[in-house]
Parts: sequence; structure tokens; C-alpha cells
Amino acid sequence: MKKSMHALLLIFVLFLTAQSPAFANQYPDKVVEKLGNGLANAVTGFGEIPKTMIIYGNRDGVIHGVTVGFITGIAYAVGRSLSGAFDIATFFVPTTPFVKPRFIWDDFNRETSFVEAQMR
Repeated sequence: MKKSMHALLLIFVLFLTAQSPAFANQYPDKVVEKLGNGLANAVTGFGEIPKTMIIYGNRDGVIHGVTVGFITGIAYAVGRSLSGAFDIATFFVPTTPFVKPRFIWDDFNRETSFVEAQMR
């Protein structure tokens, strides 16, 4: 029993450490992409304030855009900046971004949303 457990453990460890050539070739690209995404979001997070004010103003009226859009924009700015900081800190683990759209300028008329990150 003990020998079979050691054999299974050895196979499991070998399975986890074996990397496919496709993953080995894509890893540097994904790491650099995540680092760039993190830097961009950490720096441009403040842009969420006017973006959200414009979106809310166009959808619900100017007063709503200036008040609720401003407050929501601050929350989104903090979220995008923190998401960027997290991506910078963990760039060596390739995951999908938390923030949709990925960059603030990707779809300026789309409201920002935060989703669960997934391994790529």
C-alpha cells in the first residue's frame, strides 16, 4: 500500500511539473501582457471618473451623471487602480483581467464591470 501511494504521488508530481511546449512558448507573452495591462490600469484608473459621469449622464440625465456618476466613477477608479496593482504584483501568474473592458480606452461607452479572474 505504501509503495503504491509513493508511486501515485510521484506520478502526480511529474504530471504537475511537466510543461507542454505550447505553454512554455506562450508563458513569456502572457506574463508581459499581464504586466502591461496592470501598469496601464494602475495609471489610468482615475479616467473612470469622467467616463462613468458621461455614461450615466447620457443614460439618465446630466444631474444623475454629475452626482451618481461621479461617486460611482470614484469607486470604479479605485477598483481599476487596485486591479492594476494586483496584476503588477502577480504578473508572473497569467490570469485574465478582473476589469472589463480590459483597458479604459477599449470601449469608452461601456460601463466598467469587475469579474472573477481565471487562469489562462
